[in-house]
Amino acid sequence: MSTPRLHRVPFMEAALEEARLAAAEGEIPVGAVAVHDGRVIARAHNRREQAHDACAHAEILLLREAGAALGSWRLTDVDVYVTLEPCPMCAAALVHARVRTLVFGALDPKAGGVRSLFALCEDPRLNHRIEVVSGICAQPCSDLLQQFFTQLREARETGPR
Repeated sequence: MSTPRLHRVPFMEAALEEARLAAAEGEIPVGAVAVHDGRVIARAHNRREQAHDACAHAEILLLREAGAALGSWRLTDVDVYVTLEPCPMCAAALVHARVRTLVFGALDPKAGGVRSLFALCEDPRLNHRIEVVSGICAQPCSDLLQQFFTQLREARETGPR
């Protein structure tokens, strides 16, 4: 059974810590944690710029780390917490990994693959469906992204000409 709603906030706060690390590294601030038996077994944040890899999203890196921690790609008893609604690539990867529950903070109206543009995690045509909980710590997750992009725009405007 998945974690009750009130107990999800500390795990989302851990994902926010990862997102802050991403921002400090110049990456889009998205962070994620994987929880198994009530404890964090994996942590990750975006690393696309550093890895020069379009697939180095927090969720993809997290699934690799969680699989290694459990010795299996099947993550049937794992709950994933991510600060931003996963894109279609990440949503599909979560389904393929058989994740039990996805908890995310902010919606992504431009690229969301879970609620905003698509509903991949709950699509009855797929062989696995994931319980989805959205809006946990949505405001701090959204604020972190907005601050990052505001600072990025300001740096571009005041940068060398």
